[in-house]
Amino acid sequence: MSLRVVTWGTGNVGCYAVRAVLNHPELELVGHIVSSSTKSGQDVAVLAGLGESCGILATDDIDTALALKPDCIVYTAHSETRMMEAAEDQARCLRQGINVVSSSLFMLQYPDSPDISFLADPLKAACEEGGTTCFNNGIDPGFANDTFPLVFTGLSEYWSSVRMREVINYATYEQEHTIREVMGFGYPVDHDCMLFRPGMLSLGWGGSVRSVAAGLGVELEKVYEIHERLPLDEDIENGMGKFEAGTTGAMRFEVIGVVDGRDVIVLEHVTRLTDDIAPDWPKGKGYKVIIEGEPRMEVSMDMEDRHGDHAVAGVIQTATAIVNAVPAVVAQAPGLVAALDLPKITGRGLYKPA
Repeated sequence: MSLRVVTWGTGNVGCYAVRAVLNHPELELVGHIVSSSTKSGQDVAVLAGLGESCGILATDDIDTALALKPDCIVYTAHSETRMMEAAEDQARCLRQGINVVSSSLFMLQYPDSPDISFLADPLKAACEEGGTTCFNNGIDPGFANDTFPLVFTGLSEYWSSVRMREVINYATYEQEHTIREVMGFGYPVDHDCMLFRPGMLSLGWGGSVRSVAAGLGVELEKVYEIHERLPLDEDIENGMGKFEAGTTGAMRFEVIGVVDGRDVIVLEHVTRLTDDIAPDWPKGKGYKVIIEGEPRMEVSMDMEDRHGDHAVAGVIQTATAIVNAVPAVVAQAPGLVAALDLPKITGRGLYKPA
């Protein structure tokens, strides 16, 4: 029997979440929530750019959608400038007995992190009230820095440090507000963007570091963050518009967990708008886990979508990381859960001839 799902949001991740639900043999799409009245009444598959209609119409009436009594909401609505509103959206579903998987509140990747108790505590209460389960995850923060590193440390005789690294060219990401206003691309390298305000990196990715520490049974003395930015040498243009020479074109940051006075668990991001900037920084197009110990391991995950785009592939993985978890989340005991709490999520039932 299929699980009934309502999707919420048709943005960058939401479109791929809709596609993933429609293609999943254990899930049935029964509704879709949008924030715009102009989208209400439109076929969700058409809204998601999938071509053929699916017969499910979007609505901006949340109560109408929740009245469908789905087993789970797949929540991908924008949250970067409406964090508390997104949390209340999820709590609203949970209190009504509807489970939630989401990529929006990615800082809840590890719900027991002390940095995000202001978000986690109300959602834990909502889960208790509704007897429901809530899972916020994705690819990064998410699988690439919880499941991915923990699985491979299981091959260690011993380990002494774990580094989770993302290297992405965001030129094709085409989320202009996030790229410019949140991350500061296109602004001077000393611009006061949201991402690099004190504590924001730890808020967003501290859960990744704490999740690995919890999975490996080590206690962190502290978590701290560092970052640097480099300017473009010349003007560039992409789907998000023009980025002028002298403005931020590459950035690198680390969120670091300390054990025994050493930097032991490190989350690193290297983000560019053009491949030729910052040639001395790590290169690649995906995710790598570097485990120092016996044996030393470097495990890479390169990815591309059907058109060869690695940034879009990462967006797809953000959607599939939560959609494919729906059966496990629905079956899980009530509460706000991390990947550590769930059974292994696989591609069962997703075989399709090439």
